Amino acid sequence: MAASEKGELFTILETNAETEKDTESNTESFPLNLSADVKWLEIPFRKRVWEEDECENELTGEQAAAAAAASGIRDSGCSILLGAESDFKYEDLDDSYSVNGCTETTANDSDIDFSDLEEELTDLRGPIGECDEDCTSKSFWGEPDQPISIEDFTASTGPRHALGDEADSRDYFRLLFPDMLFQHIVEHTNNYALYRQRKSGKLDPHWRPTDLREMQAYIGLNILMGINQLPDYGMYWATDIFIGNAGFKKTMTARRFEKLNQNIHLCDRDQEPARGQPDYDGLYKIRPLLDVVQKTMWEAYGANRCLTVDEGAIAVKGRFSATQYMPSKPIKKGLKVWMLCDSKSGYCHRTNIYVGKSNEDSGIVGYRVVTSLVRGLEGKHHHVFLDSFFTSVPLVHKLLELGLYVCGTTQQNRKGFPDALKLKNVGKLAQGEFFQCQHGNILATVMRDTKVISCLSSNAAPGIVGISQGKQKDGTIYGVPRPLPLLLYQENMRGVDLCDQLRECYLVGRPCKKWWRYFLWFYLNICIVNAFIILRESRKGNPPPGFSGKQFTQRHFRIRLAQLLIGDYQGTRGVERASRKRHSDSPVEYGHRLERMSERSRRCRNCTNKGLRHESVFGCKICNVHLCRGGCFAEFHK
Repeated sequence: MAASEKGELFTILETNAETEKDTESNTESFPLNLSADVKWLEIPFRKRVWEEDECENELTGEQAAAAAAASGIRDSGCSILLGAESDFKYEDLDDSYSVNGCTETTANDSDIDFSDLEEELTDLRGPIGECDEDCTSKSFWGEPDQPISIEDFTASTGPRHALGDEADSRDYFRLLFPDMLFQHIVEHTNNYALYRQRKSGKLDPHWRPTDLREMQAYIGLNILMGINQLPDYGMYWATDIFIGNAGFKKTMTARRFEKLNQNIHLCDRDQEPARGQPDYDGLYKIRPLLDVVQKTMWEAYGANRCLTVDEGAIAVKGRFSATQYMPSKPIKKGLKVWMLCDSKSGYCHRTNIYVGKSNEDSGIVGYRVVTSLVRGLEGKHHHVFLDSFFTSVPLVHKLLELGLYVCGTTQQNRKGFPDALKLKNVGKLAQGEFFQCQHGNILATVMRDTKVISCLSSNAAPGIVGISQGKQKDGTIYGVPRPLPLLLYQENMRGVDLCDQLRECYLVGRPCKKWWRYFLWFYLNICIVNAFIILRESRKGNPPPGFSGKQFTQRHFRIRLAQLLIGDYQGTRGVERASRKRHSDSPVEYGHRLERMSERSRRCRNCTNKGLRHESVFGCKICNVHLCRGGCFAEFHK
């Protein structure tokens, strides 16, 4: 890797396969861990025209080669301009600037029209938008010639647990979804079943209280339904051998599964405050789940250096007041959840639920969302990447005071965005052309790529440009110049999208008419994804004990987790069927006889299994089924 000294016209940094080792061993002198397909230009100083003419003949051979490279970039139609006004000035950059270890990917910007919070979030550190200086004044922004200061990242990262090498999928899942939460669901499910019977004034003859083992088996079946997906959950208990699932039939009956679906609950409905009361909570039905899961997600994994704040979507079927239309997301219409995720692994650290439209400006709402999500990270010098809904000058300034660096796209009508960079002042930009303004660590950038992009950052120095490869529709490869803030955004604004990819591969739960059920399955699925990430990083890619395959994927993790949750559980009908199978060789020897069951005839079970309709008063009392007096008794017991 070659680099010229300070004071030259510009610096060119290149990498290839032969120089990767040098890059890894000496990263302090470079603005970023360079990828092998990116060429970097640093433009610390640009002389005036008359000074350039005087010094043109004084360039050394290395300087002349660098000048020729820059001329080639300009001749290809990429105009690189840095400055706040029409009279640009370029100064030397501080050599101490460096950014390490941010991962590579791409992500699209997303715009949101309206939003709200899970609850009234108040910033305990000061009023919204308060800055030491007025960010709307003309003197606030200056030319991009100031060195920036980035403190070293000091926090401990990665999984936090004491599990040994023998830990299995169930143990990692228990870190996020503890057994006491299963017990809580069992208690309130039984209470809600009684509540429904009292409210209707009728007893449910098909309901019996559930217990911990049955609830875990019920959750395990829902996890397996996300892997083996069928249009209707009743098809898992179909008699057709090509459709029905023997494992589901052995675990519990379809009627029992349906009753658990009807009565599963997380709260005490008798104590629910009515709308309009002072203690009313719009998320009361899932509040116990939120209190437990939000705490376990935060404690089980230490946040890495680069984090992402973005919205996630939950696909729904039905009409809910909080449903949002999000055209930039794969799920165009659904419930919205703001998420703080790790840019590298996709681990979800914290969430906030959108519950309805707000009358506040989107910049104020974005300020509240971000400050609530990053609470607890102050002073650890994380790098947080945001999209245009959240980013504003007051937010970047506030997080910088808290020891957090920000990079994200923004909207030009936000408070404090420099007037010099607005389109009415910069005019029509050519592709690759950009302008920058600076105030301390805060750098504002406007650039035209395929469209005009505005960006605010506090973790990127001005004057650094990356020439990455782009490809046209006809396959032609060309150089795409991008300033450092947009490159950092492109490479690290992926955490929530990665989490969504892992979550959407295997959905948990079935569509329903109750909004809170969607959040129950959402948080259960998030816990599964997070547990898989913790297992993968804890074991450093090695599969858990007992796995014989080559690679332990998320699908293997979910299957193993469901198997451990179900265990050897069998409902009442499952025990009867197992007993019937053991005695099928000679049913009469073990007490199975054709006897009169009742005075009222009922449908023959064997005929029903074959799609016929015959009724009989006879049957087998041990199996508790009605059977015809013909060959149905022997055929059924085979």
